[in-house]
Amino acid sequence: MRTLLLAVLVSLPLAAQQPVYDLLLRGGHVIDPKNERDAVMDVAVKDGKIARVAADIAAGQAKTVVDAAGLYVTPGLVDIHVHVAPREIAETENSVPADAFTFRAGVTTVVDAGTSGWKTFERFRREVIETAETRVLAMLNIAASGMGSRAGEDDPDDLDAEAAARIARENPDVIVGFKSAHYAGPGWYSIDRAVEAGKATELPVMVDFGTVTEQRTLDVLLRDKLRPGDIYTHCYSGHRDELLHGKVNPAMDAGRKRGVIFDLGFGAGSFFWYVAVPFFQEGFYPDSISTDIHRHSMNGGMRDMAHTMAKILNLGLSMQEVVRLSTVNPAREIHRPELGNLDVGAEADVAVLRLTKGSYGLLDSAGARYPGDRMLSCELTLRAGKVVWDLNGMASKDWQEFPYKRRDNSR
Repeated sequence: MRTLLLAVLVSLPLAAQQPVYDLLLRGGHVIDPKNERDAVMDVAVKDGKIARVAADIAAGQAKTVVDAAGLYVTPGLVDIHVHVAPREIAETENSVPADAFTFRAGVTTVVDAGTSGWKTFERFRREVIETAETRVLAMLNIAASGMGSRAGEDDPDDLDAEAAARIARENPDVIVGFKSAHYAGPGWYSIDRAVEAGKATELPVMVDFGTVTEQRTLDVLLRDKLRPGDIYTHCYSGHRDELLHGKVNPAMDAGRKRGVIFDLGFGAGSFFWYVAVPFFQEGFYPDSISTDIHRHSMNGGMRDMAHTMAKILNLGLSMQEVVRLSTVNPAREIHRPELGNLDVGAEADVAVLRLTKGSYGLLDSAGARYPGDRMLSCELTLRAGKVVWDLNGMASKDWQEFPYKRRDNSR
């Protein structure tokens, strides 16, 4: 009995030292706007979920410890305007693979913004959504075949609200809204039918306004057509009179007062300093930051999500606000409150970002340079607790300690 008691007492400290967590991010500056966290804290992950967020979690409690001192630890970034449906699915050559430019920029969730329509969505779901490591959601194009077919996006006979709403109801786990894009046909068919589908499903509409006419104006769109919660993307493009006589068009202010959401949507031709600078001077900031990433924008002024966030940082918003516009805000806009936060029990989607100071040239969609003194890059990304991007091997073992599966060449 005495021997048994001694064995139990000896084993207690050993049991207490067994790792509780799979991974621990230690000493980073946590910014989690939903939970009002803005301080140096530790983030522990277990079984793919956020297990604890607190100060001074003991390193011995985790199997893998990452020193995040001097870095920002944020929820995984949510990019609500991307194009990831390949030509085999949508009639466009501009899409990029879903995982190619997400994790390296801290992005764990994307919304494909209308590349697929109701006729092409089933294949898009099967071949992109269900195969990507990135969480891929979709704004369904109100045009049946999606993006790329100019006639389809302009043809009123191809804009079917009832069919789009039906597909959305059949796929509520991944369809988060509808897209009206590039419309240059007669009247308001594209907008009206997208909004009709949105009303039928209680989902938001994202609008790339297309071609304005004397009748189809920004003023009518934002004052009369869009509902509270609908999303006006490319808000600093200048293509549709967003900037009027060097000032913010009063229609933009009217839309914001009505509850219309303004999304950045950088793209290859939709963000210009001559628009953004006066907008920021007047205090008209975006509600969310998105990239509109595609084959052209990724190698142009946009680059990636972290680079786009840095531009907004250099225009005068704080790091805390830039993270808010890239996490909790877009998550709410697409009605996915479970995303964009570090709630205990939430899927462990995490970005570890480095803010550096120096002299930088920041380009807009035209290639015009804006001088900046801060830059963001992504050091580490977790998707559902798994390390999917590790720029400098922060979560890895040194090569001399690494458990290689070595080949036996002795025979």
